[in-house]
Amino acid sequence: MESGSSSGGFRLHEELELQEFQDKFVIRSKESPSDGFSIGRREGNIESLAVAEDASSTSPSKTTTIYGVVGTIRLLAGNYVLVITSREEAGTFLGFPVYRVNSMKFLPCNDALKLSTCQEKRDEAYFMALLKTVESTPGLYYSYGTDITLNLQRRHRLMDGWMTKPIWKQADPRFVWNKNLMVELIECKLDGFAIPLLQGSFQAAPLELKGLPATITLISRRCTRRLGTRMWRRGANLEGDTANFIETEQILEAESFKSSLLQIRGSIPLLWEQIVDLSYKPRLRVINHEETSKVVERHFHDLSQRYGETMVLDLTDRHGDEGQLGAAYASEVEKLPNVRYVSFDFHHICGSSNFENLEVLYEEISEDFEKQGYFLVDAEGTILEEQKGIIRANCIDCLDRTNVTQSFLAQKSLNIQLRRIGVLVPTESFSTFSDNYGKFRTLWAEQGDELSLEYAGTHALKGDLVRYGRQTVVGMIRDGMSALSRYYLNNFQDGIRQDAIDLVSGHYTINRNGASPFQLNGFESISILDVSVLLMNMC
Repeated sequence: MESGSSSGGFRLHEELELQEFQDKFVIRSKESPSDGFSIGRREGNIESLAVAEDASSTSPSKTTTIYGVVGTIRLLAGNYVLVITSREEAGTFLGFPVYRVNSMKFLPCNDALKLSTCQEKRDEAYFMALLKTVESTPGLYYSYGTDITLNLQRRHRLMDGWMTKPIWKQADPRFVWNKNLMVELIECKLDGFAIPLLQGSFQAAPLELKGLPATITLISRRCTRRLGTRMWRRGANLEGDTANFIETEQILEAESFKSSLLQIRGSIPLLWEQIVDLSYKPRLRVINHEETSKVVERHFHDLSQRYGETMVLDLTDRHGDEGQLGAAYASEVEKLPNVRYVSFDFHHICGSSNFENLEVLYEEISEDFEKQGYFLVDAEGTILEEQKGIIRANCIDCLDRTNVTQSFLAQKSLNIQLRRIGVLVPTESFSTFSDNYGKFRTLWAEQGDELSLEYAGTHALKGDLVRYGRQTVVGMIRDGMSALSRYYLNNFQDGIRQDAIDLVSGHYTINRNGASPFQLNGFESISILDVSVLLMNMC
C-alpha cells in the first residue's frame, strides 16, 4: 500500500522487483504487485504497469530485488534510472526505520544511442562516466514511513493532515539530494516510488541514565542549493546560498519527553574562492563585488525566517588569509540587525589538544546560547519549550574545528535538557556517566567523519578531540594522512566529482542541439581512459 502506515501517514513501497526484458525494465512492488511501472529501453519512456503488461506477455530475462527508485536523468540518447541495490538500517526516527544507501546503479534506457552520431556517442560516454561517479555518492539516508528532512520543531508546527501527503511533498526541498532526479516520477504520479534522499549523517545510540532507558539521535542535513566539493565550492552565490551548509539536529528521547537542539554550519557567506593550483594550501581570495552586502543580507534574512535570531561563531584564524576573510565577514555582519558576531581563533586558543579551552568561548556566549533554548515536547505532544534562535558556526571548510565546537555546545545543551526533565539534578553533568558520554562522543565523531567524506573526501581532522577530549599519537598520524589525501583529491579528483554533482543537480541543460560538453568551460576534463572504455562498449 502506498498509504496507510500504522500511524495513518503515507508510506512508500519498500522491497521492489526489477524485471529486465529485451525492450523495457519493469519495476513493481513486491507487497502490491499491481503497483508499478515500466521504462522503455529505447528512449526511457515511463508507462503505468497496466499499459506495459498489455503490450507484452514475454518472460523477463532477469529478475532482481531493489530497495527504491532514486529517480531518472535524461541525457542525449535516452533516460537513465537510478535504483537502490543495497541498504542497511541505520536506526529509527520517531519510530520509523531509517536506512543508509549502500549501493546504487543506473539502468541505461539508451538503445537509441546506436543511431547517434560519433560526437553524440562521445558526449554520452562523458556523461555516463559522470553517472558512474554518482553511483558511489556517500551519506545518503531515507525512510519508507516518514520524511527525515524536517526537524522536530518544524514537524510540530505543521498543520493537521500534513503527514498524509506523499513523502516527497512533506520534505524540506533544501535537504532533498535527489529532488531534480525525482521530477519525472512525480510527473507520472508515481508518488509511492518517489523517495526523498537526505545527504548528511544519521547516527543513533541507546543510553541508560540512572536506570532509565533513553535514545540520542544525531541527524545532519546537507543543503542542496550550493552542493559541491571542498575546493570547488566555497563561500556564497549571489542568492546568498552557501557551500557546505548543514543543519544538525540532536534529539533526546527520555522519560516520555522528546527534546531537540538545532545548530547550523556553512561556508563564510561572502563571495570568495580558493583556486586549486597544486600548492598544499591555495590562497584565499575575496571577490570584490557590488552585491556583497546584499548577498550577506539575503543569507541571514533566510536564516532569521527559519531559525530566529542568529549568533555567528567564526572559528577562523585571526591572521593571514583566514584573518583577512574573517575581518571582511565581521565587517559585513556588523551592518545587520539581530545578528551577533563572535570571533574565536580556535587554532590559537585550543591548539591541537586543549579541547577544554572551549570553556573560554562558552563563557562569552553562554547567556545568549541558553536564551536561544531548545525544543521540548511531552508524551501528549504538548510543546513545553521552543528553540528561539540558532548558532551558525564556521571555520574555512566547516568540518574539523566546526565539528569539535558543535559537539561541545551540544553537550552543554544536553545537560540543560536532562536537568529540565528531571533526569539530572543541577549539580550533575552528563559527562560523569562515562559509558553514555562515550557513546555521545562517538556519535559526534562518526558524524564528523561522514560529513568530511562527503565534502573533502577524507575522514575529519581533530576527530580525537571529539572522541577523547584530547589528541592521540594515532590520531595525529591519521590526521596527517587525511591531510595528504585531501591534497591529492582536491587537485586530481574533486573536479570530476563536482561535475557529477552539477549534472544530477540540474545545473546543465542537455540536449542534442546544445554544445558538446568538451566545448563547455563548466565541465572539468574527465579521464580519457574512462570515456574510451565506455565508447568501446557502445560500438
